[in-house]
Amino acid sequence: MIVLVLIGLLGGLITAVSPCVLPVLPVVFLAGGPGAATGAKAQADPEGDSGQDDPSGRRNRRPYAVVAGLVVSFSFFTLAGTTIISALGLPDGILRYVGLAMLVLLGLGLVFPPLERLLERPFARLPQRRVNKEGSAFALGLGLGLLYVPCAGPVLAAITVAGAQGRISTRIVALTVAFAVGTAVPLLVFALAGRGVARRVGAFRRRARVFRVAGGAVMIVLACALAFNLTDVLQRALPDYTAAAQNKVEDSQTARQQLSGLTDNSNKLLSRCEDGVDQLRDCGPAPAFAGISQWLNTPGGRPLSIKELHGKVVLVDFWTYSCINCQRALPNVEAWDRAYRADGLQVIGVHSPEFTFEKSASNVADAVKKLGVRYPVALDNQLTTWNNYRNQYWPAQYLIDSDGTVRYLTFGEGRYSQTEDLIRTLLQQAHPHLSLPPKTTSHYTPVPTDTTPETYLSTQRIDRYVGTPLVEARPERYHAPAQLPSGGISLNGTWTTTYEDFTAGPGARIDLSFQAAKVYLVLGGHGPVKVLLDGRLLRTVQVSGAPTLYTLADLGGPHHGLLQVEPAQGVQAYDFTFG
Repeated sequence: MIVLVLIGLLGGLITAVSPCVLPVLPVVFLAGGPGAATGAKAQADPEGDSGQDDPSGRRNRRPYAVVAGLVVSFSFFTLAGTTIISALGLPDGILRYVGLAMLVLLGLGLVFPPLERLLERPFARLPQRRVNKEGSAFALGLGLGLLYVPCAGPVLAAITVAGAQGRISTRIVALTVAFAVGTAVPLLVFALAGRGVARRVGAFRRRARVFRVAGGAVMIVLACALAFNLTDVLQRALPDYTAAAQNKVEDSQTARQQLSGLTDNSNKLLSRCEDGVDQLRDCGPAPAFAGISQWLNTPGGRPLSIKELHGKVVLVDFWTYSCINCQRALPNVEAWDRAYRADGLQVIGVHSPEFTFEKSASNVADAVKKLGVRYPVALDNQLTTWNNYRNQYWPAQYLIDSDGTVRYLTFGEGRYSQTEDLIRTLLQQAHPHLSLPPKTTSHYTPVPTDTTPETYLSTQRIDRYVGTPLVEARPERYHAPAQLPSGGISLNGTWTTTYEDFTAGPGARIDLSFQAAKVYLVLGGHGPVKVLLDGRLLRTVQVSGAPTLYTLADLGGPHHGLLQVEPAQGVQAYDFTFG
């Protein structure tokens, strides 16, 4: 739990100083300065000199009220917003529009004091003395929290997925609050700086009314800029100076394990099984196949259950069809199915999609046929079974004995001979007089450690990117640098980049400095894709149909060089993998 909270805090701190929050900083700064002038004081002091503490000795707590509102709003709606919106049948962008409306309304309140007093009236009912003075500041924080939600990465993604699936556990709440507090600390410092300026600079004290009107105008202008995405100009002009820090904290191996393990206490006995340990253990009853949208390779699409498979040794293989690591593991899984099915082994492929296009039943069915998968495949589109098994990787194998107990698990590629030995052991335990066939041949070539790691073409997940800052979800012209660092990737020409994929426009090109013997890329759409190696045309790949994995280069041995990919307009690129 402590490690998870630290990841949330650090992720929040990094997010709070990233370019995506720069547009809201003027509002936070101004919110910490001139406060509301209410009641008798407003009549006696029409200039609203609230930049100082009150004569009664009460300090101006507007900065704390703004940040408290932001933390409450951010935490609640990030965790539960998707569920609430879905339950009420509201549009997906409703929270953003509510935040924008609140920002405009509070900005108008600063310009027109009677409106501000009207907005503060609900807070006047609270029993605490003069708490209504910070009412509008707290409401401002609530609105900023709604607008601040998009500015996050892997931690927020983990929270959002958990909330959407209704898995709100203690760990999820702790991560959410830690992330919100982390984002609040730099913003509180900024708001306190605004309060300090308002208290110490004479111009603020003499012309508080002018600054209040200016602050209201800034809020209204900001709301309009956010509504029409004009703040993207500022974000594009600045480099993503927090990307390296975010990747190091939120996308580290430790963070991935922590974020992937955000489950409740159900099936906690699975934690007894450690990845790849060469022995059988008792890791509790096998979880059910739940949330399966469709079954393939069963009679009439009939679903299977763990209960009806008692008496058989079951191998559950988590995979997704465009994953090259999964594809490299498949020959071994298929060989075990052929060799041991008659002796009581039942292989179940649980297809848990990584990308949206992998949720299509027809796409999966085509891939299953093309890859020669003949054992039952369960389509786990909502990752329910994935979560039941507390899984973390593609591929992953879970070995279940004939009594329905999980005895072994292994993540990733490799350990095929070891896994097969344990399959044979469980089959012999279930049927002591069984005569097993010879072991199959392991299909595995270890990938060298210096091979370029998997590279997602995603605005939030891309690593080692250099060049023109990425723009979300609209066509943008990019310019690749003259030279790329080792392992670097860049764009040239027009691209539309999103969290899910990059779509090619006129003159589109990807430049990639790589180290590998083989290069693969998930592509979708229709059209030719030219592949150049070190400036020379290597091949032209014809892309057609649903997204799937294509081989761009098979060089026969390790090669370090520059790969350039030139897709036709409309082709979507998702994910580079290497071998």
